[in-house]
Amino acid sequence: MSWHSYRLGEVLTLKRGHDLPAHSRQHGDVPVVSSSGITGRHNEAKAKAPGVVTGRYGTIGEVFYLEEDYWPLNTSLYVIDFKRNDPRFSAYFLRNILKGYQSEKAAVPGVDRNVLHEIKVRVPDYAVQRNISDILSAYDDLIENNRRRMTLLEESARLLYNEWFVRLRFPGYEHTRIVDGVPEGWLRQTLATLCDSIDYGYTASAEKEEVGPKFLRITDIVPQVIDWTSVPYCPIEENRLAKFRLIEGDILIARTGATVGYAKRLHKLHSETVFASYLVRLRIRPEIDSLMVGIFVESDEYKCYVQSQVGGAAQPNANAKVLTAAEILVPTPSIQNIFHNSVESLMNQREVLQQQNQKLRAARDLLLPRLMSGELTV
Repeated sequence: MSWHSYRLGEVLTLKRGHDLPAHSRQHGDVPVVSSSGITGRHNEAKAKAPGVVTGRYGTIGEVFYLEEDYWPLNTSLYVIDFKRNDPRFSAYFLRNILKGYQSEKAAVPGVDRNVLHEIKVRVPDYAVQRNISDILSAYDDLIENNRRRMTLLEESARLLYNEWFVRLRFPGYEHTRIVDGVPEGWLRQTLATLCDSIDYGYTASAEKEEVGPKFLRITDIVPQVIDWTSVPYCPIEENRLAKFRLIEGDILIARTGATVGYAKRLHKLHSETVFASYLVRLRIRPEIDSLMVGIFVESDEYKCYVQSQVGGAAQPNANAKVLTAAEILVPTPSIQNIFHNSVESLMNQREVLQQQNQKLRAARDLLLPRLMSGELTV
């Protein structure tokens, strides 16, 4: 096996992404990629596939590989020249380089592409690159297959929600009187009225600990499911923990940036978890089914509603009042119970697939540095 020493800039060329405010996006199928992955769609591409994208600041080390033309946002860096190296290998290679990368800008972690270009690296010949990428991509292909299955499960839950609570074809609808668009016994209420509490999260210090509670950030709730293996620990004083501790059924909503309005209901969670300051937590009243509310807030309709309220600001922000102003149709307790029982099994299946993906990622990440160092021959 032949490995060669280079500067990173001799292996690939990185470029800063491009601005695309939410109000400028048009309906389309082109993925918009930020430092946290695909966060929307647009009708125009700025870069050709295959694509390799990583975060320019914030959470460092995530690298995304795309097989379709895309738009990299200005929070990201993307590869514009692979220098005849295998693109998929380049994605794994860059992920390995950035793992544990420390920026001099401690307050706001970030990477400077010019600094990255000067990093000294070792790279194998093209044939070895292909072998390495084949091994690692086998794990990612299984992960992607599970993601597709999770998407189908979530879509099934959303379709049932829309059938019952939008089209109003719920069990017994034929015999229920509708008054002003609301079935008898149902109420149209704001999210705020359904909450026991509405809270902002914890502002973590710059310290890093390997013990303590898990620390959920915006980047953790944007993906389809939370990858608990990548959620960091948070240094936090024990006497402050209770206020920020999460429980199953809590709903978290991003209140700032390009991901404003993204929401996630915690169906299952790490046993000891707190949440970050750029998230708002909704704790739903016990007599209201949080699973039903969770499907509502995870919808594109809710996200679009929030984003329409914050306008076209370059750095949109929404306070808790804006995030909880949306109205939701609340059915009778019996209908809520039937709906919960109908969709809970779908969410449980989703969690099983998520756990499988976490194990696959852990195995892949154990192999990654050993393959990239040449310790394992292929």
